Amino acid sequence: MKAVAKLLMFVLLVASVTSSANAQIELPMLGDTSSGMISPRQERALGQEWLRLYRSHVPTSSDHQIINYLEDLMNKMAPHSQLQDPNLSLVLVENDTINAFAVPGGVIGIHTGLIRSAQTEHQLASVIAHEMAHLSQRHYARRLEQQKNMALPFYAALLGSLVLAATTGSEAGMAGIMTTQAAALDAQLRFSRQNEQEADRIGMQTMAQAGMDPRGAAEMFEVMQQAARFNRRPPEFLLTHPITERRIADARNRTLDLGREESFPDNLEFHLMRARVRANHAETPQMAAQRFQSELDGRNRHPSANRYGLALAHTRAGQTEAARAALAPLLEEEPERLTYQLLAADIDTEAGKHDAALARLEGLHKQHPDSHAALMHYAEGLMKAGQFARSTELLENYSRQRRDDPEVWYLLAEVSGLAGNILQVHEARAEFFILNGRYNQAIRHLHHGLRHTDSRYRITLIEERIKQTEEMRRQAERLM
Repeated sequence: MKAVAKLLMFVLLVASVTSSANAQIELPMLGDTSSGMISPRQERALGQEWLRLYRSHVPTSSDHQIINYLEDLMNKMAPHSQLQDPNLSLVLVENDTINAFAVPGGVIGIHTGLIRSAQTEHQLASVIAHEMAHLSQRHYARRLEQQKNMALPFYAALLGSLVLAATTGSEAGMAGIMTTQAAALDAQLRFSRQNEQEADRIGMQTMAQAGMDPRGAAEMFEVMQQAARFNRRPPEFLLTHPITERRIADARNRTLDLGREESFPDNLEFHLMRARVRANHAETPQMAAQRFQSELDGRNRHPSANRYGLALAHTRAGQTEAARAALAPLLEEEPERLTYQLLAADIDTEAGKHDAALARLEGLHKQHPDSHAALMHYAEGLMKAGQFARSTELLENYSRQRRDDPEVWYLLAEVSGLAGNILQVHEARAEFFILNGRYNQAIRHLHHGLRHTDSRYRITLIEERIKQTEEMRRQAERLM
């Protein structure tokens, strides 16, 4: 409750910010009338700063396979959207509530509860496409055009609102929010009815052009309404994106306008990732195994996903023989599916069969060189097998390609420590803390790193990174 109270105070502070207080903040003016106060480039920089601060307050998921799946889904739709810059930053929030959000600067957040609640990939995709539409139409920027010199307070308000949505679970805490100025703040952050209609329309067009079923939008609205009927508090998504019967009817009518009456195949990979979410949210692996087994024994629409979830739960419980038995029919049916192969390698690793696991993982990495999940599993497999130098080399190269991924730096720091490379431990930990908005800890690690090198070149690089991090800290304080 102390954390909740602190966040409430933060939101109330943001809500009380006035224009006179912000007169001291020098904000750049935008170059076009639709974007109000900050250019797309500046908006992206603010969005990345926002993301780092958000990570510092909210538990996020590091499940490589779910992240890989979501990024692939976003990349499938982004070229068909109206986004000027299709490069998006994903944050996967470890929270069982139904929510997703977009932040100016190309940030899209997805709660794991949204994946769990969606029944098809098309339903999940409809929410992502909707958020892409808010970004492409710059709905936030249009609102800022009405509120001069309010960009930083707006980002701070958005941070406070979404942090509360992701961290407050108690009825008492939510009741406190709704009886404070934060309720008014939350209302200000909602999109207008016109914005929502526009995002619905453009999002459904994006889905149709990407080969997805736009009917997923109306279906997902109905899933959310159904969830609201059984909870005292409606899904977070409905609080900022109110849904009415008319809006659902409009979504159905737009589907007819798009001429999409044919059937669309559902993607098994969505259901496998949904099973991972369910396993991650279970209180224990044993309880997850019981649930998946119960569903397998009964009538269910997705037996492969339930069998995969069962094998995953057995693996995490250390029951490797049971895991092999559960996975075997899936491997026999689709031996080339990467998701099954990665789990087979995990089972070997859990059983201590590191040679077999590494042979499989090395082959998978070569077959799928662009797969984030395959590379991260391979690096972890090398580390667990005691091959620290190979794992370090792999992650060092990958960190240059994927500099903005905290988990890459976290794993690099871990394996560097095992390899005895203390300088690299501090440098990698610093990058991890920077990406999580914890600048003081990052600066401490960089100073520790200086004591572990005599190289003038490395010293210069580290000193420059310290200056950059100190500047990030100053910028973060403007948002806080």
